[in-house]
Amino acid sequence: MGYFLGTVINAILVLAVISALAGFGTYIERKILAFIQRRLGPMHVGPYGLLQIAADGIKLFTKEDFIPQGANKIIFMVAPIITAATAFIAIAAVPLLPEFEIFGITVRPIVSDMNIGLLFVIAMMGVGLYGPLLAGMAQENKWGLLGSARTAVQFLSYEVVTGLSLLAPIMMVGSLSLIDFNEYQSGGIENWIVWSQPVAFILFLISGFAETNRTPFDLLEHEAEIVSGYATEYSGMRWGMFFIGEYANMITISFLLSLVFLGGFNPMWFIPGGVAIVLKVAFFFFLMLWVRSAWPHIRPDQLMWLCWKVLMPLAVINILITGIVMTV
Repeated sequence: MGYFLGTVINAILVLAVISALAGFGTYIERKILAFIQRRLGPMHVGPYGLLQIAADGIKLFTKEDFIPQGANKIIFMVAPIITAATAFIAIAAVPLLPEFEIFGITVRPIVSDMNIGLLFVIAMMGVGLYGPLLAGMAQENKWGLLGSARTAVQFLSYEVVTGLSLLAPIMMVGSLSLIDFNEYQSGGIENWIVWSQPVAFILFLISGFAETNRTPFDLLEHEAEIVSGYATEYSGMRWGMFFIGEYANMITISFLLSLVFLGGFNPMWFIPGGVAIVLKVAFFFFLMLWVRSAWPHIRPDQLMWLCWKVLMPLAVINILITGIVMTV
């Protein structure tokens, strides 16, 4: 019963914290993009525009929510829930911080330390593709249908690269548990996997942009071509759930990059482990925002060419070299 209650409490806390971070991420993104583009961003609602998050939340909850007459109503309503739910479920196997004690109680900031944690996270993020896919197909709108077609092509293609890029680190660690990845890199920065697997790190970073639908791979709702893609007919909180899922996935990818390649929550020089993991995740989150302001969109054919003719062969070659080096 104690284990069950602890799991439930961890799940509620993780859900609350990640939801708050996803909402705050929208504010951070607007501020960073404004700074890079030499403007102010949100400034009028609260000090430095901090209450803009609450204003956006009120707007989404009170905005008129309608379902197009020709849409498949059940699928139309379920699609946003799939996107948000899978994004939060994926975080269940991610250790967010090192263990700590409070009031004599040892707290493990992870909902479920499963021995297939990495596979579980990637699988749940993969299931998340059904949200945009079903949303676009349910609308009876050609722009939504084009967005859902791009969803299937982009997500399925880059999920393969994501899996292959992680195979080499998995071969080195010999486990799928993210806790084991963290322990494997204990002892100092020189033990980080990124030094022995730089190709895998770059491949996973690039595919992470595609998996989270971030620029320059945001072809699912490319406003200049397909209005808003799979989200064209959505409004109110249903629309908001798609983007809550997107920001939650950005946080998850940032944690995976930190845990698998950059030492996780091990102490870094004089920086405690808990602070170190927060700094690493914040850096990758900022990187995703920075790339949005600096890189143009690419064409769908360029996206597929990059995946199947560049990233895929590199991932396979990296696995072969890793296997050869490990057996010699």
